[in-house]
Amino acid sequence: MQAEASPETLTDLHDGFNRLRAEVAKIIVGQDDIIQQIFISLICRGHVLLIGVPGLAKTLLIRTLADAVELKFSRIQFTPDLMPSDITGTEIIEEDATTGRRAFKFVKGPVFANVVLADEINRTPPKTQAALLEAMQEHRVTAAGETFSLPEPFFVLATQNPIEQEGTYPLPEAQLDRFMLNLWLDYPDFDQEVEVVRKTTGSASAKVNQVMSGEDLMTYQQFVRQLPVADNVIEHAVRLVSMTRPGRDDAPDFVTNYLGYGAGPRASQYLILGAKALAALEGRLTPDMADVDRLAVPVLRHRIVTNFNAEADGVSAVDIVNRLLESR
Repeated sequence: MQAEASPETLTDLHDGFNRLRAEVAKIIVGQDDIIQQIFISLICRGHVLLIGVPGLAKTLLIRTLADAVELKFSRIQFTPDLMPSDITGTEIIEEDATTGRRAFKFVKGPVFANVVLADEINRTPPKTQAALLEAMQEHRVTAAGETFSLPEPFFVLATQNPIEQEGTYPLPEAQLDRFMLNLWLDYPDFDQEVEVVRKTTGSASAKVNQVMSGEDLMTYQQFVRQLPVADNVIEHAVRLVSMTRPGRDDAPDFVTNYLGYGAGPRASQYLILGAKALAALEGRLTPDMADVDRLAVPVLRHRIVTNFNAEADGVSAVDIVNRLLESR
């Protein structure tokens, strides 16, 4: 099915997302913005880095989303002794019962799924992290000289625990840049937590229905890229990213004072792609500058590097992005 930038496809996407959100809400209480942003990344062929303390239902959220969209789900628990082959797969010797001949056979690892949850990705060494990050970029795995394509659509959601940092291996900035969005999962408010406890301590269990197929999702991925964007919206996104680069003529003084490095062109690309998807989910055929601004924090906060001055003054990357939005 070929996607077109038409009102009919837009209506299908808008209605489909509303049905999806209603199904996820059977299991997950609140977190509407997080659900919307994860789905935005999904239909933009991006990946998400989700940061939150334990017990906020990160795994349940992703599993529920995969169930509602009819996608194969896989969870990888990252540990210090995890090897690259534990993710991508390994070769085993297989013997033919009739002939007695032995041959190597590649057994696919958990990365061969549509939705891969990389739990606590910073708890495994860089060699193993790189195996997953290569798969994210290339959508394929190479083993024993043979290349295996990953199933489409392919989406990785990696989690990190912001509390404990002992014995962890932080992702370098170049690898962080491969994630479209960096989302922070916050505690539920009082009423939401009451609802969570009520739902999870009783005997009844809700069932999530499939409201979207993998083929539908790939159609929406094509559709989002075909949406038109006004030149002034693109210039707005590029100007915002350019302002994060210290020493540039258009960079404010506080950026030069507090940032060591700014965001690269991939940030501009993701701002526009995300703005297109956000507009489509809300029933609009083209994004505006406000859509770009709404995605500025999750797109930029892991792509700008604060320096010692920022640390000394208690200024975070999010503070910098918010000040940039206010100064425009």
